[in-house]
Amino acid sequence: MKPEQKEDQNSGEIDVDKLIEQYDPESNFRNLAGLAAMIVTVISVLLSGWHLYTAGFGLHNEIEHRAIHLAAVLGLCFLVFPRQRPLPGIWEWTVPIALGAFYILLAWWLIDGLGNNVDSTTAWLFMGVVILISILSLPLKFLEGSHTHIPIRDWFFAAVSSGFSLYLIVNFQDIFIDRPGDHSAIDLMVGVLAIVMVVEVTRRTMGVFLPLLAVAVVLYGIFGPYLPGELAHRGYSVPRVVAHLYKGTEGIYGIPVGVVATFVFHFVLFGIMAQMTGLGQLFVELATFAAGRFSGGPAKVSVVSSGLFGMISGSAIANTVTTGVMTIPMMKRVGFGGRFAGGVEASSSCGGQITPPIMGAASFIMAETLGIPYAYLVLVAIIPAAMHYLAILLMVHFEAKRLRLQGMDPKDIPNVWKVLVSSWHLFIPLIVMVTLLLMQYTPFLAAFWGIILCIVCSWIPKFLGSYGRRMAGQAITPKALVVGFEMGAKSALGIGAACACVGFVLGIMTLTGMGFKFSSFVLNLSESVAHSIKFLDLFNLIDLKQLTIFTGLIFTAIACIVMGAGVPTTPTYIILAAIVAPTLAQLDVPQLSTHLFVFYFGVLADVTPPVALAAFAAAGIAGSEPMRTGMTAFRLSMGKALVPFAFVYTPALLFIDFTWSDFTVAFIGMIVALVGLSAAYTGFFGRKIPWPAFVALNILSVSLVFGNYVVNAVATPLVVLILLWLWRGRDRSPDTSGLVPG
Repeated sequence: MKPEQKEDQNSGEIDVDKLIEQYDPESNFRNLAGLAAMIVTVISVLLSGWHLYTAGFGLHNEIEHRAIHLAAVLGLCFLVFPRQRPLPGIWEWTVPIALGAFYILLAWWLIDGLGNNVDSTTAWLFMGVVILISILSLPLKFLEGSHTHIPIRDWFFAAVSSGFSLYLIVNFQDIFIDRPGDHSAIDLMVGVLAIVMVVEVTRRTMGVFLPLLAVAVVLYGIFGPYLPGELAHRGYSVPRVVAHLYKGTEGIYGIPVGVVATFVFHFVLFGIMAQMTGLGQLFVELATFAAGRFSGGPAKVSVVSSGLFGMISGSAIANTVTTGVMTIPMMKRVGFGGRFAGGVEASSSCGGQITPPIMGAASFIMAETLGIPYAYLVLVAIIPAAMHYLAILLMVHFEAKRLRLQGMDPKDIPNVWKVLVSSWHLFIPLIVMVTLLLMQYTPFLAAFWGIILCIVCSWIPKFLGSYGRRMAGQAITPKALVVGFEMGAKSALGIGAACACVGFVLGIMTLTGMGFKFSSFVLNLSESVAHSIKFLDLFNLIDLKQLTIFTGLIFTAIACIVMGAGVPTTPTYIILAAIVAPTLAQLDVPQLSTHLFVFYFGVLADVTPPVALAAFAAAGIAGSEPMRTGMTAFRLSMGKALVPFAFVYTPALLFIDFTWSDFTVAFIGMIVALVGLSAAYTGFFGRKIPWPAFVALNILSVSLVFGNYVVNAVATPLVVLILLWLWRGRDRSPDTSGLVPG
């Protein structure tokens, strides 16, 4: 038996919940019982019910709506999430101590900045609370609690986290109407507690990267005059920084939290309710019918079903595990290697975040940031998403042909008419919701009707007598509704905490101009590298501006992947779009192209080693080595990495400055490029691809990305000729070696 085959064996039952908890920090919930479970359930159901009500019958004013949302979300985070796994070695204590020191110093600087405006008793009481929080945040064993028990510390943290938002709600008239711009000592002390608890709750739900970034950004706002070179700025007092981040819509309660509270939460809840009706299983059956009969059928079923399911799933990792537990064993049974099977599932599942009509949470923030209708964003994202899945399907097909695999047994392929007759009612919520989006109704109103119709339509079989008993799906009973509302709220907690923390970055950027300074740095670096490369261009074949754009995009892509390691796509997108967008705007790159570029590479981070969480989760099901599965998933996501460059250089693919000639040249070029690269990275096109052809296919295919008429006219026929040459010499015997192992 080959080592790979040994590695791929996976005995025993797959514990889906355990895999999700292990690889998806946003879904690592406590398993509570008794009174604590009842409290969490009540708050979660009320939170979901409140969001559903406001979506259908009107929102509160901006600050109140976001404050109510955060009061419940941040409080629930400490009740629902246990402390994350300890950091390795010395970092287990170093990071909490460093953060605790920051909390105490921030509180001390505030007291010093307030001077005589605060009495000593209040000041010492405030310092005592901050010191207590700093001590309780340390990894002390007797404070830990467990997956089934909430310790007293977390009840205290939950109360403080909810309290700073409730303070704004209760005192809204006084703070924002009677004395706008006047910050009392109590306001600012509560603001410090808000900063401290947002950092803590993000560390609890997301790990240490985002909290450390938030602390660094706050310190940047305070110590600007002491920084070197272009990073320096005039600096702001601690009271000014605290007021800016806490009391307004450019910090904690900024656009990211606003979008989560008005759009994202509703679509996460819709996804949960749709899954409960049986829509996910319906997607798998339709995908099986559409792709199961072809060579390597189970892998193609995985691609199609994961893409469909990913549209309604709030988490790429949860999507990977939920569909992968069915598709990965099927792929292995027909002959695919475990690493390849896991890579296919992970890459396909992550693609759901970029797939219309319901894209990831970042797409709602993108639409809000750019000031464009969400329906327009959905339309322009269709072609890039289709190209991503085309690339995966091509590599799956070539791999199946290399291994001489057959399709699924016809008896295992469902009859599409029977599926549609038994499941037609499950489509109604999705169709109505997409129709409302395309008619440019607000996304939260579309989600409102989608959720309502999920509940209503799930009962249709109950009213159709004997015919209804043959229909698929299950009714959402009152008990199931409570479960759905609770899971919907829990599934939105992590992204809510992350967006509150990202508000620090955006708030300090607007205060200090940090974004433009970093943009200037990236632009200067890109220009320096471009000039260095241009110096080697003896025949003046390269346009300097296009080369500068290319180097800027490379740096941006690397930053997205590095920052996205273990961090959700949404905060990655928000931060990098704010920093990078001004840079590329100076190079005349359309804003929409820039933001989609960042979005795509933020998603790619989930399958990019060394921290490829979606691929690692798939490896847990496939029984394969995680890092090698991640490399395979990254290779299969080649289309997701290549397509963003295409729509930056040829915005016509996004219907920007559209002309049929530009669109046609770019579209044909990308199709040929994807076929050429898919063959190259599979190592097979009718026969094993020799190294000279591999190198030529790579160079020629990548050159097609730039949408240059002359280059495309030369490269396109050359790629086609190489593929025809390979096909004519095809080997009709099985080849299980390949250039790139499965």
